[in-house]
Amino acid sequence: MPDSPRASREAPESGEPHESGESPEKPLTSLIRHTTDNAVSWITLDRPEAMNALTWDQRERVIGLLAAASADPAVRAVVITATGRGFCAGADLRGGPPAGERVPGDVARTIRLGAQRLIAAVLDCEKPVIAAVNGTAAGLGAHLALACDLVLAAEEARFIEVFARRGLVPDGGGAYLLPRLIGPQRAKELMFFGDALSAVDAERIGLVNRVVPPGELEKTARAWAERLAAGPTRALALTKQLVNASLDTDRGGAFAAEAAAQEINMTTRDAVEGVASFVERRAPRYEGR
Repeated sequence: MPDSPRASREAPESGEPHESGESPEKPLTSLIRHTTDNAVSWITLDRPEAMNALTWDQRERVIGLLAAASADPAVRAVVITATGRGFCAGADLRGGPPAGERVPGDVARTIRLGAQRLIAAVLDCEKPVIAAVNGTAAGLGAHLALACDLVLAAEEARFIEVFARRGLVPDGGGAYLLPRLIGPQRAKELMFFGDALSAVDAERIGLVNRVVPPGELEKTARAWAERLAAGPTRALALTKQLVNASLDTDRGGAFAAEAAAQEINMTTRDAVEGVASFVERRAPRYEGR
């Protein structure tokens, strides 16, 4: 989390709004840019003046784009990235429904319908999702990156669990994600102290797949995404589901889910092509179906 007064008012999403001073007339499609290239859906957070903190409507657009990627057979991988010095400084309340008098249950409901929906949208996306983290990822912004299937980070990127600094409990799935990625002890260290974790240290403890120079971040993300997009899309989707569920079930449940996934996968064209290419000793040509 940047120390600037422009830093996002992170979770819960019912606190004070982030103040960035940007023009309210700026269209949503320019704040969350989207393109599709070579079967890869690129989602780019583009509010550099606000360290890419997410307002309610911007968050909804990201959720919608991830759902669209799942449903579109022409999209076979997703990249989430950002512009400027920040990847995402967390939640920004501006642009959401007007706040009224708070009653018990409001905060929990806001978290369920807001931050948790965003993280679930990444975890549940049926296409592989890569985070290309260009800069600071704080609070919900860190969780947005860490929910992705693969995480690339520029050398100057850093990850910050800001909640304890403000006397808050982590939300947006943080206490679910971090122990599964790095174990409970390291997760508690990050969450208790709220210290900034460098990209190099994030890679060392297993939060990041690879750290690259800033000029190579987009190139590397593109190479990885296009490689995934050329793969057996349905098999990758089923693999993602199995891995994401693996720590929440026992061996019997995991084995049953694995067998069911393979049964489903064997009905796909790509599975037939994969087996045929092996028998015929040639490179497979996957269609994503």
